[in-house]
Amino acid sequence: MALVVICGQPCSGKSTAASCLAEALQVVDPKPTVRIIDESSLHLGRNQSYADMTVEKNLRGVLRSEVDRSLSRDNIIIVDSLNNIKGYRYELWCLARASRFRYCVIFCDTEENHCREWNNKRSEMGECSYDTKIFEDLVRRFEKPDSRNRWDSPLFELFPSRDGVKQSSPAISEAVSYLTKKVDSKTRDVRVLQPTIATQNVRAPEANSLYEMDRATQEVINAIVEAQSCGLAGPVNKISLSQHLPTIDIQRTVGLPELRSLRRTFIKLAGQSSLSGPPPPSDAESAKRMFIDYLNRKIGAV
Repeated sequence: MALVVICGQPCSGKSTAASCLAEALQVVDPKPTVRIIDESSLHLGRNQSYADMTVEKNLRGVLRSEVDRSLSRDNIIIVDSLNNIKGYRYELWCLARASRFRYCVIFCDTEENHCREWNNKRSEMGECSYDTKIFEDLVRRFEKPDSRNRWDSPLFELFPSRDGVKQSSPAISEAVSYLTKKVDSKTRDVRVLQPTIATQNVRAPEANSLYEMDRATQEVINAIVEAQSCGLAGPVNKISLSQHLPTIDIQRTVGLPELRSLRRTFIKLAGQSSLSGPPPPSDAESAKRMFIDYLNRKIGAV
């Protein structure tokens, strides 16, 4: 249904924002299923998760995998983590696009000094906090989101140190509206991401689909070549393979190189369309019918 990425400096109010968003979504009718994914939900501590670059990279991989497993039509997933690397936010955006989900980023724009102060207070109170060295390193490497980037858009900004974070905060209300608004032909302000061939999971065709298509299209080519070789006095306009198949209607002599090129293009297009549509035909008759229709469109009217 939707993927929400919470983004901000360490100790900038991200977890509070995630909780407020989840609570605000529960007021909506019908109530969506909301899940917050963060380090604690995976039983990982803050300092151990960011101890060095290798551990941090592994953390991002674990979070990404958990998001991928959790995406479904009935869920709103909130990723409550630093999400401080723009390349990582792009990876999450790709997951949403591949699943045809809505996607947005909520940015807790808190000044570094306030983040540092809040982290120190948590440490003094014995609450979960970052070690100073880790905190300063994360602050230095933070990559601020930019709404001009696809993976940072739409971007809803919160200012916790100035305004606090509540369910009624403008950014929270706008995000709830965006995530739950019904999409129809008149909707212009809500985007449901659409997958591309690059982000689609390749569907394994039936075992004999490609073989049948290859064999069937070759039989059509052979029939055309044979018919044209028999009609030496002039071009053959009508070629019929069987009474159950359309007639091949060509208005000129077509050489074997051109036929082979058309066949290769057809097989390639059929394979690409199967990524988001039905798989290639698994029987010879269907493959022949599709290929004949394709040839009639390409060379039938020339």
